[in-house]
Amino acid sequence: MRAEDLDITTLLSADAEAGALHFAGLRALIVDAGALGALRRDVVDALGVAGGRSLLTRFGYVQGWRAAEALRGRFASASAHAMRDAGGRLGVLQGMLRIAPGTGPMTPEGATVAASYEAEQHLQHCGRADAPVCWTLAGFASGYLSCVERRDIVVLEDRCVACGDRSCRFVARPREAWGETLTPHAAYLPPAGPPRSERAAVTLEDELQSRSPAIQRTLELARRVAAVDSSVLLLGDSGTGKDRLARFIHARSRRAAAPFLAVHCGAIPEPLLESELFGHARGAFTGATRDRVGMLEAAGAGTLFLDEVGEMSPAMQVKLLRALQQRELRRVGENHPRPLHARIVAATHRDLAAAVEQGGFRRDLYYRLRVVELRLPPLRARQEDILPLARALLASACARVGRSEMSLGTAACERLLHHSWPGNVRELENAMERAAALAAGPQVEADDLPDDIAAAPVKRTGSLQQLEHAAIVEALGRHGGHQQRAAAELGISPSTLYRRLRKQRA
Repeated sequence: MRAEDLDITTLLSADAEAGALHFAGLRALIVDAGALGALRRDVVDALGVAGGRSLLTRFGYVQGWRAAEALRGRFASASAHAMRDAGGRLGVLQGMLRIAPGTGPMTPEGATVAASYEAEQHLQHCGRADAPVCWTLAGFASGYLSCVERRDIVVLEDRCVACGDRSCRFVARPREAWGETLTPHAAYLPPAGPPRSERAAVTLEDELQSRSPAIQRTLELARRVAAVDSSVLLLGDSGTGKDRLARFIHARSRRAAAPFLAVHCGAIPEPLLESELFGHARGAFTGATRDRVGMLEAAGAGTLFLDEVGEMSPAMQVKLLRALQQRELRRVGENHPRPLHARIVAATHRDLAAAVEQGGFRRDLYYRLRVVELRLPPLRARQEDILPLARALLASACARVGRSEMSLGTAACERLLHHSWPGNVRELENAMERAAALAAGPQVEADDLPDDIAAAPVKRTGSLQQLEHAAIVEALGRHGGHQQRAAAELGISPSTLYRRLRKQRA
């Protein structure tokens, strides 16, 4: 892929029937630049210049990160250099800016922008500025480059047309390279790492490194089924990651550009669930003051995730089965059918086969949902995944709370390995977020874990020597066999590490 090959006719698609535009595979809107300028004025009036800058910088950061992810999905083999150049080209195609001749767009050395919609609108609606005001563009460049470079890149504007300069100039550097220069701007910058909307996907990608044969087999089947439109039934205990697996399937399907919607069938009272799924017409029942689109219809050509479908009442099972069989639905209070385009992915922690035999779940709906069945094992059955997954979740939690990368201490590793994990991956994720928030130093200790995990071990699956050996092997593997770095992570001296290795080999 070359940046100059990106063309508006191939990146922009429109579905007139669904009323949807997509740019580079992402749902897009056409918004009047003047309206954005008026919004900027109102935001600055309401929040002040500092509040307005913070808000618009964060908005741009999310937009840039998502744009980079979308391009990476389309051009997986593209080099980092090509991806950086493509970011500037995207800004041009979206009408946000015009790159000055002779400057390299979206490189860590910076770029000069000859025309910026943001500076133009600020001048029109807010007047001349004393400091650079292309906050959204700086945020976009920061998010885009951070995603492409896989490290924290901060982009600042040091010249701006809104200040009377002839052009706008943006300078990009790794966060640490800015030094004290960044201090006056720190309050306006988003936290390091992916924006919240992308963090679930990042965590899921980390889970792909699972060492468990059962998980590897499940993920391989999920990749295959993503390529077709068959209904999928996900089974597993609560907290094993069924929602993430559903998103994984959607993200790798040809429906990825369309919505992914989820509804928890057990959390909505039965009288409301029908309206939630099918929608209703105005006047269909007391309180129905306007038409409402249901989730089955709102998902469009995307994916609807029916979580805990085993909790659905027999009456709702009949209505859902009819919709799936006929590929059409009727809103509550309407007589005419509407087409159903969405793919269905369902999940439950219940044994649906047993429920079918006992009469608690319709057999025909069961087979309609489980064209492909995928099962996620509990975390207690995947002990080889506990520490790698804990480290991935800890890294994500550190990014979320704005802390530097942390490691797991030996005592914390022992507690994690001995815990029975009744809450599965969700419990582990919560534990890592707590540790990231409360740990006093760069290493998570046993006392930083929740009390029930830091209590006496529930079940031992090996001796302390075996656990120590496993921790040492893990640390050496992460540091390419470098004993001094591994010892530093484990909190012991290199000589102690050497003695223990020699003892284990004896």
